[in-house]
Parts: sequence; structure tokens; C-alpha cells
Amino acid sequence: MSETSTFRPNWTSPPGETILDILNERQLSVGLFAKKLNQSPKYIDGLLQGYEIISTDVAEMLEATLGGSSDFWLAREFQYREDLERITKLETDLWLKELPIKDMISFGWISGTKGLASECLSFFNVSNVKTWRTSHNETLAVTSFRKSDAFKSEYGAVAAWLRQGEILGAKIDCRPWNSNLFEKTLEELKPLTRKKNPKDFLPALVNACANCGVALAIIRTPSGCRASGATRFVSENRALLLLSFRYLSDDQFWFTFFHESGHILLHRSKMAIVEGLIEGGDFEREKEANLFAGELLIPHSLQQKLSKIRGNKRDIINFAMIAGVSPGIVVGQMQHYGYIDKKYLNAFKRRFNWDDINT
Repeated sequence: MSETSTFRPNWTSPPGETILDILNERQLSVGLFAKKLNQSPKYIDGLLQGYEIISTDVAEMLEATLGGSSDFWLAREFQYREDLERITKLETDLWLKELPIKDMISFGWISGTKGLASECLSFFNVSNVKTWRTSHNETLAVTSFRKSDAFKSEYGAVAAWLRQGEILGAKIDCRPWNSNLFEKTLEELKPLTRKKNPKDFLPALVNACANCGVALAIIRTPSGCRASGATRFVSENRALLLLSFRYLSDDQFWFTFFHESGHILLHRSKMAIVEGLIEGGDFEREKEANLFAGELLIPHSLQQKLSKIRGNKRDIINFAMIAGVSPGIVVGQMQHYGYIDKKYLNAFKRRFNWDDINT
């Protein structure tokens, strides 16, 4: 068999393109064609786009109006539907390979016991892959990423993580968004940083945020996604804040939380702002969120004293009590400002595991 006879393109052409070619050749308008078939403009548009199926009756009308046998039009329709089904399956198979299916099943996001394609489409609340690409391209194309040269995130994995955050966030009962209350509450949340067990501080943190109109969800990242946090306003009265507990340490968790909170208060974006990915985003916006988090955790009035601590362990503990934060946060900020090496004093940081986090 020759290569020509086995060639199967990854595109298809609806019968409507043949109809349009004939109309153009005969200089007939689509409106006149609709009148000849005694059909509405909406139906004719669907016929030309391939949404309407050419039945035997329609094929006979096309034969009478445009020429060509009814068998020709039925064969044209059959070939189009066959190609469309093949291409749709090919696109779906490629799409599934982009998603972190193994982790989505392991984390309980999908069961993996039903049709995988239909489960994933249902998970993303879309009817087909084309709709998924359109909606998520619009979301992620304008996403602002905090630069992380050490990691590369994959598109499908990030989309899945964000979607699971939307699902869990929607289940949280929130009061209407209140910016003044949220700003005041953030300062009151600092004592939670000193609690050792996530099972002790996470419920209180989620409730405090919900009281201000912020749905806070902790979502483990699947393979390929290196996001540490994300924010966006899902409506005028509701913000979504996602945290991944990426580094499983208290200093990173709490700084990311306050950083994301800064985005909510300062930038109020309807599109997702995702932190921790390799692409560079809005530098000024990220700088503002960093400054906001740093000032909340360790105010400027204490910065000079922080710079003088260096490696004195007793001073670290005393300073943490004065600032009202955990010693791990103090060490993290000392490392951030370059007062000590990033490998030094890490024993002060609390390390978590997912058994503690899954409350």
C-alpha cells in the first residue's frame, strides 16, 4: 500500500466548506441559500460549521439546491464525522498525556475507575479538549509567575492544581470580601506561626480567612507543578488563596501565605497569580507582595536588630518572641536578607509532613 493511500491528516473539513465553495462559485449569498432550503440562518450557520448533521432529507435538499447526488452529500458527511472522531480521540489522548494522571488518582481528585477522558473533562468542568485549551490558555497566558530557576512547571500539572483549588475553595463557606477586616486579621494571625502542628493552626487560619471573604485551600502539587501559592478573585465578594506547602517548612509556608495575602489586598486580580514557576512575571507586583509579607512578619522597626543577631541562637529565640513569630521565620528572613548563609541555622525551622497537613 502506498504512503499516499495511508496518509491521514490531523485536520478535517466539514461539508459546509464544500457548500460555501459552491455558493461562492455561483455567487449566491448565504441568506439566499437559507431561503432556498427554507431554513433559519442559525440552522444554516450550524450546517456550514459542521454542527448540524446532514441527514438523508438534508442531502436530498442539497442535491436539489446545489447539485451533486444525495449519496455524495451523505458520503461527505460520513467522512467528516469519521475524521472528526479520529482527530478528537487523537487530541484527547495527547491531552491526557499532559495531565498528571497518576497523582490526580493518588490524591483522590479523580477515581480512575471510569472512562479516564470523561473523568478528566468532568474534573475540569468542560465538554471537550478544545474548550479546556481555550479556557486555560486564557487563564495561564496572563498568569504572573514568581521566578524559580531551579524548577520547571508543566502546563497541564499547573492547570490541574489550580482546578483542584477551585473545587475545594468553592466548598468553603465565606463571608463577603472585606479588605479592611482582612488587613486587620493578618496582623492577628501572626501568633499562629508559633504553633508547631499544622492540625492546630490550619483550621484557625482557614476560618479567619473565610470570615474576611477569602477561601484558603491547601493543595498538594502533582508531579510537574512547582507552584508555591496562587491567588485570584473568583467574584467581587470572594477571593481564592491556594497554598501548596511546597517546601514543608514553617518559614516558607508563612512567608508565602502573607505574600499571597499581599497580592489579594494590593492587586485584586481576577486572573490567577501563581507563585514559584519558572517564568518571570510582573516584577513590581511581586516586589510589593514581598515587601508586604516581610513588613508583616518582621516590621521595619525591628530590622536593625535582626541584622545584628547573626548566629546567636539565644538572640534568635528572644527576637522571635518580640516579633511574635516562630524562630524558623526569623532564620528564614535572616537568610533572605543575607545576614547568614542559607545553609546555616536551619534546625530552627519546623518541618512538616502531609499526614500533619491533611486535617
